[in-house]
Amino acid sequence: MDPIQKFLVAFTLWIFSQLAFAETVHIAAAANFAAPVKAIINAFESKTGHKTVLSLGSSGKFYAQILNGAPFDVFFSADQVKPEGLERQNQTVQGSRRTYAVGGLVLWSAQSDFIDNSPSILESGRFSKLAIANPRLAPYGVAAIEVLEALSLRVRTEPKWVQGENISQTFQFVSTGNADLGFVARSQLVSNSNIQKGSQWLVPDHFHQPIRQDVVLLKRAAGNHAAEALLSFIKTPAAREIIESYGYSWPN
Repeated sequence: MDPIQKFLVAFTLWIFSQLAFAETVHIAAAANFAAPVKAIINAFESKTGHKTVLSLGSSGKFYAQILNGAPFDVFFSADQVKPEGLERQNQTVQGSRRTYAVGGLVLWSAQSDFIDNSPSILESGRFSKLAIANPRLAPYGVAAIEVLEALSLRVRTEPKWVQGENISQTFQFVSTGNADLGFVARSQLVSNSNIQKGSQWLVPDHFHQPIRQDVVLLKRAAGNHAAEALLSFIKTPAAREIIESYGYSWPN
């Protein structure tokens, strides 16, 4: 057997060995994390050879589905409360929960010059509809209400609210003009460091509780090498670069 044939045989055996150890991880991820999680998945699959199946939606709905036996392995929540709740109900691999990103909140309008980098438009009432995420399902909705309460504007603005089931739907309301403005995730306005057009007020962090987003390995995934490898990958500099490029802060 000549050297080229030996190389081809060795390479083929290596490929088969990688395929033999490759596994699939089923991921449930909060809607606000859609863009970065897709970029992370691409990098993860390229590096490890493992495969992923991704579902996107509201953290509240995923929480309920997991409690009812939904076949997810890893849950990227938009908050800490739901992963902590799953921990208490013995639905997770002990010690796997960690914060993977800290979100930011933005009051945004698709119209240029509509918001002057302050909450003055809310105070003036010169708008028809204000979009927020449903606070029962979405942590960004909870944060939005905290901001309105801090500004003493909850009661005044509530008749104009239009609620999205999750932060993606909330963003859609504003981007399509069905709402004049809305509280959206900072990550939705930043894509690989490019900022979405329109006008905005980047809400200072002291107006709401920190939006710490936790990831957890679910109990059914114990022993799933792909799921364990994904949680390890989330801690790497490569994952951090992706997460920060989409407008999140890296957790301390």
